[in-house]
Amino acid sequence: MHVRLATFNLLHGRSLTDGLVDPDRLTAAVTALDADVLALQEVDRDQSRSGNLDLTAVAARALGAPEHRFAAAVVGTPGEQFRPLTHDDDGHGEPCYGIGLVSRHPVRSWQVTRLRPAPVRSPVYVPGPGGGLILLRDEPRVVLAAVLDTPHGPLTVAATHLSFVPGWNALQLRRVVRALRALPAPRILLGDLNLPAGPAALLSRWRPLGRRPTYPAGQPRVQLDHILADRQGLDRLPPVTAVDTPLSAISDHRPLIVDLG
Repeated sequence: MHVRLATFNLLHGRSLTDGLVDPDRLTAAVTALDADVLALQEVDRDQSRSGNLDLTAVAARALGAPEHRFAAAVVGTPGEQFRPLTHDDDGHGEPCYGIGLVSRHPVRSWQVTRLRPAPVRSPVYVPGPGGGLILLRDEPRVVLAAVLDTPHGPLTVAATHLSFVPGWNALQLRRVVRALRALPAPRILLGDLNLPAGPAALLSRWRPLGRRPTYPAGQPRVQLDHILADRQGLDRLPPVTAVDTPLSAISDHRPLIVDLG
């Protein structure tokens, strides 16, 4: 079985060169990844800043992938007005922000796990004009898992974007691992964990399938974006044959691509 996995923090499809969200540029960026399974973070749906598009659906079309789902973490616009979701059907018809999961393999089942925000504000560096260090209120987070039907049996894949608050993201990662253990092995977690490679592997006790810096995009110094595999059932996964972090026309992160088999 050959499968290409990728995770990409989209920055809602925005380019750092002109600050615009262009659906054609987003489509080209995702098409270039050619992923069978793609986890997306910082994803908009019905946001005016990204042309009221469903960015997960745009990505699925770009990959010719029949399966995709968006999971909103908040209703509203981050950094402005937003509220947490109260249940999975909340937020339809309103601007939402969260994560997405796209698959070329059929999905047997989906699972959404919600993570509470950190109770404290934390200093965060925001790039661009008017940016710099600002005290930010944390947002609720979400984990979107899918059990895929592959030619080699079921495979659990999950997408998430953890808190930027140190310590809180570590607690969230342990919670994610516990939630995924209820789903069939092998299990793979993809996402922006806001943790460097060492702590991500240590806290999860899962194996990193690719170790490359992904942030900031221009000259990456730290790996925030990860593809981790549970050691339970790891022997049923094909070996890693390639790892890549190509420069993209969008986002302040590089995508992480891992080829298996």
